[in-house]
Amino acid sequence: MDCCNNEYDYDLAIIGSGSAAFAAAIKAVELGKRVAIIEKSTLGGTCVNFGCVPSKTLIRAAEAKHRAENIPFKGLSQSTINVDFKTLIDNKAELVESLRIGKYQSVLENNDNIQLIKGVAQFKDQHTLDVDGRDISADNILIATGSSAFIPPIEGLESVNYLTSKTAFELSELPETLAVVGGGYIALETAQMFARLGSKVTIIQRSEILFQEDDDISHWMTEYFESEGIEILNRTQVSQVKESPDGVEVAFMRDGESRRKSFSKILVATGRKPNTKGLNLEAIGVQTDKSSAVKANEYGQTSIENIYAAGDVLSSPALVYVAAYEGNLAAENAFQGNQRKTNYEVVPWVIFSDPQVSGVGLNEAQAKAKGIEYDVSKLTLDNVPRAIAARDTRGFIKLLRKTGTQELIGARIIAPEGSELLMELGLMMRYKIPISDIAKELHPYLTLSEGIKLAAQTFDKDVKSLSCCAS
Repeated sequence: MDCCNNEYDYDLAIIGSGSAAFAAAIKAVELGKRVAIIEKSTLGGTCVNFGCVPSKTLIRAAEAKHRAENIPFKGLSQSTINVDFKTLIDNKAELVESLRIGKYQSVLENNDNIQLIKGVAQFKDQHTLDVDGRDISADNILIATGSSAFIPPIEGLESVNYLTSKTAFELSELPETLAVVGGGYIALETAQMFARLGSKVTIIQRSEILFQEDDDISHWMTEYFESEGIEILNRTQVSQVKESPDGVEVAFMRDGESRRKSFSKILVATGRKPNTKGLNLEAIGVQTDKSSAVKANEYGQTSIENIYAAGDVLSSPALVYVAAYEGNLAAENAFQGNQRKTNYEVVPWVIFSDPQVSGVGLNEAQAKAKGIEYDVSKLTLDNVPRAIAARDTRGFIKLLRKTGTQELIGARIIAPEGSELLMELGLMMRYKIPISDIAKELHPYLTLSEGIKLAAQTFDKDVKSLSCCAS
């Protein structure tokens, strides 16, 4: 086997085969290195197989049904759309397979310098992995094992056939009723999808949905979801789960009172946990934090100099594009001497509900925690001509400006396809483009992006008093 370092089997061994792993492998090959990708399960990791791809295609299917049944234009008839849930799931599976082959398998087939090794890996020493009894050695090793659903210690939960975001997308029948435990992005996306396809959905959250965001975001989305018929039980603690004739009986505390309710299925969406168990990290000295995430420095390097980590196994933002960024950076640093640092100052994110919730930079609570004085511009979509013409004025655009400056420090958007506005805001923050400059830029009339210009103007003007396209 020809390698750049004949002491080891490979220049880089990667545990995991998701976006972080493939980004690292491709970068290493570009640097003339030979790579092993070690995968114990399905090639491609969470995003393509169980997360982003299956969820977003099913969310879009549910949205298509909802829009056909809720046409906002007079003169157009609407009717009930029948749902063949199994066909939707089968179609989802075909899409997943095609992308897994096209974006992952084909990369391996077209690159002789990347070898896939199937099996369970654990460390023997800092250069050697045991893969189902076979020793694999490498000059550098990357931990890219991702994350999995965090299951809270609820009495009786292990004895019922609960769903996770993975297994929920593998059902062959639509649940008549569904309890969703959790209030983050996975909970909201999945709850609305099932509700729009025909399930009666209840969200059970111990605090508030989207509790990490400001109250205006949480309250707006609570009211909107309820308007679609989704029951939201905020400030509610699940105490016990057990089987019932209807499926699953859930006991919970709400307003100091114990209650019970039965559902066909229960979905647990209470967060994610890093996949570090079984890697034998402790034995070789790779440090982890209290949540079991691997500790890494700004170069992606762990407490062992030749071992790096990337993706959801870290405590950084759990986003597939962040994982790919970290994988690329880790591979480059491993072979070029830690020259490039991670930078998470501008990380746009999206919740693919409808309307979407998206953001970049700080929210109000975060700005206050950092001691930053700020001004707020909040523009409801009934001030945006595109939204008015489309008869869909759901949501708002909210910008935060550092007081006494024209610096954008954060933005939050609730809007149909609002995520498409994020990159303009992200580039403003990255390159310190003054908000006043954006307020003067030409934005095409009757585009949603005009809302960014209007929101920028709202810091200093009443946009209701302006004519169309006026600056």
